[in-house]
Amino acid sequence: MPPIAPKIARVNGIEISYIDQGQGPLVVMVMGTGAPGRVWHAHQQPALIAAGYRVVTFDNRGIAPTSECAEGFALSDMVADTAALIEFLDAGPAHVIGTSLGGRITAELCVARPDLVASAVIIASYGRSTPLQAAMSRGEREIYDRGIELPEDYHAAVTAQMSLSPATLADESAVRDWLDVIGFSGSRVSAGVRAQMGVHDDELDRLGVYGTIAVPVLVIGFADDRTLLPHLSRELADAITGARYEEVADAGHWGYLEQPATVNALLIDFLA
Repeated sequence: MPPIAPKIARVNGIEISYIDQGQGPLVVMVMGTGAPGRVWHAHQQPALIAAGYRVVTFDNRGIAPTSECAEGFALSDMVADTAALIEFLDAGPAHVIGTSLGGRITAELCVARPDLVASAVIIASYGRSTPLQAAMSRGEREIYDRGIELPEDYHAAVTAQMSLSPATLADESAVRDWLDVIGFSGSRVSAGVRAQMGVHDDELDRLGVYGTIAVPVLVIGFADDRTLLPHLSRELADAITGARYEEVADAGHWGYLEQPATVNALLIDFLA
C-alpha cells in the first residue's frame, strides 16, 4: 500500500503535519528530538490501530514539513502545539504517548492541560537533568553551532552505541542493518532540529511539579538505555501519584523499536 499522505493542521501560529488513521478512542503519539512522527509507524501505530484505536502521529515543531521555527522556541510551545492539535481534532480527551523529549511534552501536557488527557504513557524520559545529560546536551548544541559535521560512519556507530542495547549490538547482522538505517538518515542536523535541542534545560527539575499530575500514567523505562538511564524513568514514575512503572529488558533508548512486542503489549494493556 502507498504511504498515507499527511494532513496539515494550522494551529498555534504554525502548520503541523499529522497522519490520522484508525477508528476508536483517540491516541496521540509524540516523538523525541530530531525524529519524525512516522517512526511510530514501524510498530506501535499499526498495533494500536489493530487494537481498536484512532491513532494520530505528527511531526513536532522543528521537523519538516511541520513548521521548523528555526529561530528557536521553548518546550512550552511544543506542549501548546500538542494541546492545539488535540483540540483541532475535536476528539479529546486523548490517550497521549510520548518518548524521550516527547515524554517530557506528555508530562507537561498533563500538568498544563489535564482536560485534554485521558491517560498518558511516558517512555524513556525524565523529570530532572543530571550532570551527564547536561554535558551531552551542551556538546550536541556546540557541535552544530561550531559547524562541525561528523563523518557518516562515525555518527552512525556512536548513535547505535548510545541508542541500542548490548543484546542488539551483539548481533552483528542486526548491527549492520541498524548502521545502514542510521547512515541513511545522515549526520547533518537541520536548523529546526537545532531549535529542538535548545528546549533542553540543563538545570531541569520538575519532579515536584509532576507530583500534581492526576491522570492515569504509565512510565516505561528501558533497562539498557544509555541516553536516559532507566533510574530517571523510575524516579519520574515515583514522583507521580499512582503511576505505574514498567522496565523492558534488552532495550536501549530505542527500545520501542528493539522490543516492539513487549512495548506494544504494555501500551495496549494500559490503555484498555
